[in-house]
Amino acid sequence: GSFDSLNPFILRGTPAVGIGPLIYDPLLVEANDEPSAAYAHLAQWIEVAPDKLSVSFELNPLARWHDGRAISAADVLWTFETLRTQGRPIYRAYWGDVTRVVADNDRRVTFHFRNAENHELPTILGQLQVLPKHWWEGRDFARPSQDIPLGSGPYRLERFESGRGLTYRRVPDYWARDLNTRRGTNNFDTIRYEYFRDSTIAFEAFKAGQIDFRTENSARDWSTGYDFPAVRRGLVKRDTIRHEIPTGMQGFAMNQRRPLFQDQRVREALIAVFDFEWMNQNLFYGLYTRTQSFFSNSDLASSGLPTGRELEILEPFRAQLPAALFTQEVRLPVTDGSGNNRDGLRRALELLRGAGWTVRDRRLVNAQGQPFRFEILLSSPTFERIALPYVQWLQRLGIEASVRTVDQAQYQVRVDAFDYDMTVDVIGQSSSPGNEQREFFGCGAVAQPGSQNVTGICHPVVEQLIEQIVAAPNRAELLARTHAMDRVLLWQSYIIPNWHLRAWWLAWWDKFGRPERSPKFGLGFPAAWWVDPARAAALAEARRSL
Repeated sequence: GSFDSLNPFILRGTPAVGIGPLIYDPLLVEANDEPSAAYAHLAQWIEVAPDKLSVSFELNPLARWHDGRAISAADVLWTFETLRTQGRPIYRAYWGDVTRVVADNDRRVTFHFRNAENHELPTILGQLQVLPKHWWEGRDFARPSQDIPLGSGPYRLERFESGRGLTYRRVPDYWARDLNTRRGTNNFDTIRYEYFRDSTIAFEAFKAGQIDFRTENSARDWSTGYDFPAVRRGLVKRDTIRHEIPTGMQGFAMNQRRPLFQDQRVREALIAVFDFEWMNQNLFYGLYTRTQSFFSNSDLASSGLPTGRELEILEPFRAQLPAALFTQEVRLPVTDGSGNNRDGLRRALELLRGAGWTVRDRRLVNAQGQPFRFEILLSSPTFERIALPYVQWLQRLGIEASVRTVDQAQYQVRVDAFDYDMTVDVIGQSSSPGNEQREFFGCGAVAQPGSQNVTGICHPVVEQLIEQIVAAPNRAELLARTHAMDRVLLWQSYIIPNWHLRAWWLAWWDKFGRPERSPKFGLGFPAAWWVDPARAAALAEARRSL
């Protein structure tokens, strides 16, 4: 990867890693061990009005920017308005129910709401990373920045080489170092991120000791790549750490802004062709689980048949939904993994014929003789080994699919403009879905450049279920409403689901200490790890003999 901007809050440019969480403080800090919990941080307290039509945040009087100036309500107000008007589209979706913001005094800010139904909105506003108004004056917020930004967090950006790497240095007089939200964390004097344009080169740099810590994303490398001297001698450690983070949905997104994918039978056919079992056996060493939900690895995922409260929620929409949704469980096709997906291909061809496509001279064409042709857009060569077998399976039906891999900057420009037929989409979810579902699946995001509605979903039932989720009064109701929406999304065949992993794959040179328990809803690195002097000394001695 690479980066060309130090402003992670705008659509333009590719932001550098770490800029947000390391140098900017949020109003509230979310807990890593319990869902929907957050604690006072930049705001020393939060007050929700009795009528639930507003929330107020009182800033901690100790809060300071790295230049020593106090963080004020004016900074919060400026940040909110700037992100809403010039930031990424998701901010407008997040805060769509905020009608106005008032600085009550220098340290107190009140957000007023459109209605009292959005119970998650105070917590969502607490996620706001506050920016320094005085530093940004005279600068163009909407343009990718190469200026080292002023922050308030535990680290400051010390230096960077554009596209190659960044070094963050711990702030010795960090204003919040003794708060409960920061105690025992941020233990490294410096944190250095290195960028590599190729994953193979990045792995070789780790093996050579140029990189200390690595999260592994390749099943092949995790299974076969860690048989090198440092591992055999115990100098490099590995661990698989289970987590409870919702893994959401990763899949091949079919852009429904294109007429080719607007027929559900076509989408179902493309799902039937995809042979996950073959891929898992031959490419992934059997390590992945097929994704069956937009809220995988969580209690938010639908399962079985709709019953109880979920059925009550869906019942008013029965006429707008497939009859099978109420009588059949959503099940993706399963193969024997041999690569002979005859049943899937047969089913796909049947669906395509029903949608008006026929095979003529080994090409799939419509009634006008136009070929079934599309491009899969990728941002990394790594995914080509997954996309290319799929292309070959599609060719058996006469479908002319191709793969185009572009650099990250090009990819982002095209995705933001919805200039693709099919691409890999990752829809991340939290343990408490809310406003952001409008950005993922809402009609209002379909034509909004840069929105996260990559597939172009616009369904009247989904639209209403999103608003029900936003207004859920308690956890039980949130679960039932999310199950209902998940089920509707799955039955529409919007995406070709890929796979997920319920754990982190971690590898590191043995110089660190870490907590005995890992967080349920986070990685814990680098925030909660530290350099162990004895281990670091032993490692340095052992490296000399490598």
